[in-house]
Amino acid sequence: MFTPNTTQSPTSNTGYQRVFKPGKLTLGVFFPIEAFNDDMPTMQNQVALAKFAECAGFASLAFRDVPLRDPNFGDSGQVFDVWPYLGYIAGQTKEIALLTAAVILPLRHPIHTAKAAASVDQLSHGRLLLGVASGDRPVEFPAFGVDFERRGQAFREKLELLKLYWSQYFPQVDISFGYMADADVIPKPVASHVPLLVTGHSQQDLSWIAEHADAWMSYPRSIEAQEQVVKRWRAAVETVFPGQYKPFTQSYFIDLVDEPNEAATPIHLGQRLGRNALLMHLRASKRIGVDHLIFNLKYGKRPAEEVLQELAEFVLPEFV
Repeated sequence: MFTPNTTQSPTSNTGYQRVFKPGKLTLGVFFPIEAFNDDMPTMQNQVALAKFAECAGFASLAFRDVPLRDPNFGDSGQVFDVWPYLGYIAGQTKEIALLTAAVILPLRHPIHTAKAAASVDQLSHGRLLLGVASGDRPVEFPAFGVDFERRGQAFREKLELLKLYWSQYFPQVDISFGYMADADVIPKPVASHVPLLVTGHSQQDLSWIAEHADAWMSYPRSIEAQEQVVKRWRAAVETVFPGQYKPFTQSYFIDLVDEPNEAATPIHLGQRLGRNALLMHLRASKRIGVDHLIFNLKYGKRPAEEVLQELAEFVLPEFV
């Protein structure tokens, strides 16, 4: 359990295999699985909804890392800290992938992040996909004594340290925020490292992301605009690793209405629409090369139970 399997690729992990399937678009759902008007969700019935999502065939459950409440930002994620909540939900589910979107690396010590992620990875039998980001909430950085303007450099340093702590025994590390010798970070993950998804650009250029990440997670756009983003990603990966395929993931806010034929209209980071328009959007997303799409229900008007039931009955069968 504590021996790193340096010969096993993270792409062989059960979570990665459930989320990324060649030639297919898979679907996930963000916590909190509910609609809420302000920045604070109720967090009611989340385990039941997570279990329903797993049984229905969703590929992933996505967790947010929001250390501090900022009402002006408008979204406090699932409220609970990402690591205990991951462990809690991992213990309530069996097969669905657990995906962070995303852990803010500059605000966390890399030893803590490495140990927490490898622990969830081991305890869930390889279901974790670690989405990471540089952070976009300026109010959080002074509270942690971290320079907001240097978060890109901190992000690079800490991501590279994660891989070092996971893949080597007793590495010697001497950096600005710590010195380590004659000690090791345990447990080690299931594979050579936990699958890593960089979110947005995280203050990096696309070639760096293509080199260091196992997949890229971006934001919703029109189909035409997203197609160009996917093409740039594919080109960046091909330049760094000719012939290798690295998946593209995106979030997508939906307000799924009762009327199946209602056309799509824009909302923040997504669309209000009926299920037929949703199906058209998902088919187009698959056509342009989106590998995994994660629904966020924050701006919806219907109960989450109804929305998941409709998705399970009319949408998911085409994408499992």
